[in-house]
Amino acid sequence: MNQFKYQIIAAKISAKIAAGEFPKGSKLPTHRVLAKQWGTTAVTVSKAYQLLVEQRQIESFVGRGSYVLEQRLENVIHALTAEVDINFSILQPCMTANLVDLHYQCQQSLGTTNMHQLLSYSENSGLLEHRQAGANWCRHYGLSVANPEQIILTNGAQNALTSLIQLYSNQGDCIAVEAQTYPGLLSICKYLRRRVVPIAMDEQGMIAEALQAQCLLEKPALVVVVPSQQNPTGATMSLQRRQQIAQVVVDQDIWLIEDDIYAFLNKRKIQPISNLIADRAFYISSLSKAIGPGLRCGYLKVPVEQQVIMKDFIRATLWMPSPLVFEMASGMINSGAAFAWASEQKNIASFRQRLVTEYLSEYQIARQSSSYSCWLHLPKCWQSSAFTEACHKEGLLVSDAAYFSVAEKVNAVRLSVMAEADQQRFVVGLSLLARLLSGKTDSP
Repeated sequence: MNQFKYQIIAAKISAKIAAGEFPKGSKLPTHRVLAKQWGTTAVTVSKAYQLLVEQRQIESFVGRGSYVLEQRLENVIHALTAEVDINFSILQPCMTANLVDLHYQCQQSLGTTNMHQLLSYSENSGLLEHRQAGANWCRHYGLSVANPEQIILTNGAQNALTSLIQLYSNQGDCIAVEAQTYPGLLSICKYLRRRVVPIAMDEQGMIAEALQAQCLLEKPALVVVVPSQQNPTGATMSLQRRQQIAQVVVDQDIWLIEDDIYAFLNKRKIQPISNLIADRAFYISSLSKAIGPGLRCGYLKVPVEQQVIMKDFIRATLWMPSPLVFEMASGMINSGAAFAWASEQKNIASFRQRLVTEYLSEYQIARQSSSYSCWLHLPKCWQSSAFTEACHKEGLLVSDAAYFSVAEKVNAVRLSVMAEADQQRFVVGLSLLARLLSGKTDSP
């Protein structure tokens, strides 16, 4: 009887997940709470949860509880290679734009260098010439970098984020983040057992007054902000807003992590927050969004007083960044090709945003004119989870707002405008979206 009952409970939970009552990434009630609600035992609920784990609907952690699984990244990546679904989900550059030039540049970089040096051990923070190239990359988009010693190389922005949160906060500490934020950041905080505190946003991103209020209430160890072309909303901070955020960081004596990987998409250079409070800020940039995610090249500027401890941490956790990969990246930067390719990606994004306007102008969309994504607020006839599923059934992958929401659920989806390299497939995807948003389906 109990076996039959736990299967029924598992089915009920599964239905609530599908309906969006338990959003992707959300924490499920404890065994005792759910047992009390549904008039059963904690043991029966435990068996139901285990069945859902086996079905890959949830994941459970000892001492931390159970969570609804988020959209599996391998499914989204598979769509890029198999070309079965139209991919409006993953955020990356248009990979076919400069492929021939990129291949040539990589060959040139590796063909004229000392391969023995690239395959040997190097300094934990990276080879000096690679850090110089990183400094040039960051400086080009507005960062003040006096010398390459201020730059530490990481295996992409995600590695930099993880390292900083692990090093400058402790288990149970609060991390202040944007109310709608990058899922990778939420994953870091979940696995490192940090509590995320959502900070209210407007069309410019994080609101300084809201950050101030939460700092007084929650005392976060760190605040993480994406000031340019924020993922998923596209919000970009004015200089005044950046100054306001900087003032709160100073007043509250906390650390700032400035994730500025989309700065290359701005219409004009905007001074990074890190320029205003260099002794309280960590600045992150990378080549993943401008060139390609396979280039795991992150550039991290740290306060002078923190350079030694950061280098020690890199040695303890990573040993060193790969000289081979950074040699290719440095060749692209030093030749000027990286900046040209980044500019081309911005042009493609701008053109595709105009196509979005052409097909979806009657709907509320948050974005910039050159954003890689659109934050599409859905009409009342749709709930985000149901709309995401309807798109999937039509062969179109979009990202439910639940993946990005820290607290309050938003009825929206994020649309990537760059993942689909083929322009015709992109337009077909927009047509599908327009039809679904209007409530029309192919069903008789």
